[in-house]
Amino acid sequence: MHAISLREEFAQRLSGPGGLYNLGNALGLLSGVSFHVAAAVAVGVTGWAAVTEYFAGSLGATAITLAMLIFFWSGEQYHKAWANGAPPDPRLNRLGDVSSGWGALMLGLGLFLMGHPVLAATAGLMHAAGKFGSALPGRVQMRLPFGPGVFRSVVVASRLPALAAVLIDLQRAAQDGNMEGSAAGGLLLLCYALWLKADVALMRS
Repeated sequence: MHAISLREEFAQRLSGPGGLYNLGNALGLLSGVSFHVAAAVAVGVTGWAAVTEYFAGSLGATAITLAMLIFFWSGEQYHKAWANGAPPDPRLNRLGDVSSGWGALMLGLGLFLMGHPVLAATAGLMHAAGKFGSALPGRVQMRLPFGPGVFRSVVVASRLPALAAVLIDLQRAAQDGNMEGSAAGGLLLLCYALWLKADVALMRS
C-alpha cells in the first residue's frame, strides 16, 4: 500500500507544472554536479573541492546556485497551486510566477558573469519578463492589446536559444564520439523537454 501511495503521489506531482519543473531541476542539478565532479577528479581535484567549486567557485556560479534554489521553491508553489488541477489557485500560481522571475534574473546575472551574454538576455531577462508579466492580475492582462497569453509564450520563446545551443553541442559530441558529452547533452535535452512541457501546461491558467 505504501509503495502504491508513493507511485500515486509521484504521478500526481508530474500531472502539474510544478512537478515537471522540479523534476527537470533535479535532473539538471544531479547530472551537472556528477559530470563536473567526475571531470575534476580525473585531473586530481578532490570530490569535495569540485562540489564547492561547482556551487560557489565564482560569483557567477554562486548566482546560478541561488537561482537554482529559487526555481526549486517556485516549482513547489506551482505544485501547490495546481494540486487540484485547473484552474489553479491564483495566489500560489502568481507566487510561482514572481519567484520564477527573480530566479531568472539571478540566472541571467550568473550567465553574464560566466561569459554567456546571449543566454543571459534570453534565459535570464526575457524569461523573467515573461514570468513577471504572467504574474499580472488577469484583469490587467485582458486589457493589454496583445492578449493575456503572450507572456506565457515569451517564457517558451526564452528557452529556444539555450535549447538550440544544447542541440548543437549534442551534435558535436556525437560526431566526435564523445560519450560523456553525448550523455550530458542528452540529459540536458530531457530537462528542457520537462521545462517546456511545464511552460505549456501553465498556459491553461
